[in-house]
Amino acid sequence: MKSSITHRIFFALLIATGIMVISMALVLQWSVDRGFLRYINRLEQTRLERLADSLERSYARQNSWGFLKHDPDSMSRLVATCLSDTPPGRTNRMPPPEPPPTPEQARRLMRVEQRLLVLDNQQIPVYGTASTVQMEILRPLTWHGQTIGHLGLMPSKNLSEIHQLQFVTQQKSAYALVAVIMLLVATLLSIILARRLVRPLRDLAAATHALALGNYAVRVRADSDDELGRLSRDFNALALSLQKSEQTRRQFIADISHELRTPLAILGGEIEALQDGVRPLNQTAVSSLHSEVTRLNRLVGDLYQLALSDVGALTYRKEELDLVELLTGAVERMQPELQRAALTLTASLPHQELLIYGDSERLSQLFDNLLGNSAKYTDADGTVAVSLTCQEQQLLIEVMDSAPGVPPGEEQRLFERLYRVEASRSRTSGGAGLGLAICRNIVEAHEGTIEAAPSPLGGLLIRIVLPQAEQNV
Repeated sequence: MKSSITHRIFFALLIATGIMVISMALVLQWSVDRGFLRYINRLEQTRLERLADSLERSYARQNSWGFLKHDPDSMSRLVATCLSDTPPGRTNRMPPPEPPPTPEQARRLMRVEQRLLVLDNQQIPVYGTASTVQMEILRPLTWHGQTIGHLGLMPSKNLSEIHQLQFVTQQKSAYALVAVIMLLVATLLSIILARRLVRPLRDLAAATHALALGNYAVRVRADSDDELGRLSRDFNALALSLQKSEQTRRQFIADISHELRTPLAILGGEIEALQDGVRPLNQTAVSSLHSEVTRLNRLVGDLYQLALSDVGALTYRKEELDLVELLTGAVERMQPELQRAALTLTASLPHQELLIYGDSERLSQLFDNLLGNSAKYTDADGTVAVSLTCQEQQLLIEVMDSAPGVPPGEEQRLFERLYRVEASRSRTSGGAGLGLAICRNIVEAHEGTIEAAPSPLGGLLIRIVLPQAEQNV
């Protein structure tokens, strides 16, 4: 069974915390062992001072170290007295009778005696077999200002007494209990943190699944500034973009279906009328059929051109061109059509060359589409004006016409596919709303910009900015 990311984060947090807790417990236990052993050795060094005082007084009574050689038990009595809890101020008095030592006390005295070393003033051992090398401190023994010998106690390497071992065991047990409690608390916190950390990922996973199933309205919360918050905001932006694309796609399919259905319905109706003999087969009927076929062919051609431009398959053969010459040619070609529509065309073009790096066929298509739109959608006895200027190494082309205009705020929507302002751009004028979309793709392919705005003449103004050829700037 595959583990979820929640389980992985939980185990990662738990393992990391467990390693830290166990390491801390081991360090504390080692510290207790070493620290308590140092404490015992310091305590023994303190009691060693009491033993040194007793040895100095005993030496003074005998005036030699002979009592240690002739009476070995004397050292045991001195050690027992110094290890007792009798205060130092009472050591010069006659000690009261003490009961015999217990076996544990006897073993304790023996371990201390084995680590003792007494040297005379000639550094010759008087008592003990320990080596001077093992002694950390040799305490001088003096009497009336003269050194009579040295006393040393070899430090303990391990804890050996029962009450010391019991104390250390209790401390280790306490540390182990604390470690277990910390592990339990860490487990609980790891569960809470893992669920909290994974919740945004789980929401993103569910939203992504819904998005993959076609639910483009799904959104996730993005209330943080970390990486997950940025990921959530990017997901919401992606979902919104897909939602708009899906709406555009559906609208496009609906619009193009309607556009194709209209000429096909007309063709079908007229053909059925001819077959049934309702309408005679004459030049008028053939011209009507040809008009609808031409309209349908033009619509399919526009769709094909737009599809090629969208996928980047629309070919461009760019070279240095004179934009003044291209615009002059477009004005001359469209002059008859504009005259048939009872429109006056004025052109304000410079006399010198203005070079551009572009495709002459596509740019001619661009200008023909713009002037053709003006011819279709401008009221009779109106005006169409074309101008070309050069501003800061940019070529500015403006095509404006007279009424009717476009409602405020709708200008930029003219470049959407199949969008038309019904008041002025009806289907009876022959347009399908694809011309300006193709124009935008052509301008963008030439690294330019195109925008629509209200015209000073009362209609629509199309403003195009194209870069001038660099080698001729």
